[in-house]
Amino acid sequence: MNIPPSMRAELARWNNGDGIDLEGWIAGSGDYALALGYATVFWPRFVEIDGYIVRDGITSDQLRGWEATGASRREVEAVLNHLHLADLHRHAKALLSEDKLVSLGETLREIHAAKLAWQFPHSPCVIQLHVPESGGDLDDCQLTFWQARHAAD
Repeated sequence: MNIPPSMRAELARWNNGDGIDLEGWIAGSGDYALALGYATVFWPRFVEIDGYIVRDGITSDQLRGWEATGASRREVEAVLNHLHLADLHRHAKALLSEDKLVSLGETLREIHAAKLAWQFPHSPCVIQLHVPESGGDLDDCQLTFWQARHAAD
């Protein structure tokens, strides 16, 4: 993983300025409850409902609701599967930096691509990471996906 400059600076402050690597930082800062929570983000569960591939927890009623708006199948999948990266730590938005968000987003895009290809080899998906222009609102940084076959819908 490419460690963004702001994270490298944070790691360098540890151990009286001697620094620490990411694994050491996790060992000293994290906990098992957080690790379990992060597992849902870093290896999400997906299900297939009525020809849609969606995050586990999405219901048929939610799908029908979005279909009723006139949205295409691609739009329904994209909106139900989107994840605002800044919302992962709503309480810590003051510590958010563009470089951390981009690095995290790129990693999550790779994870989603691998998981979706493994779980649904018969339905290739398009995984999109939207990053606002430099200086833009970081709340708009989001990851989403939809099935490639729905791109023309």
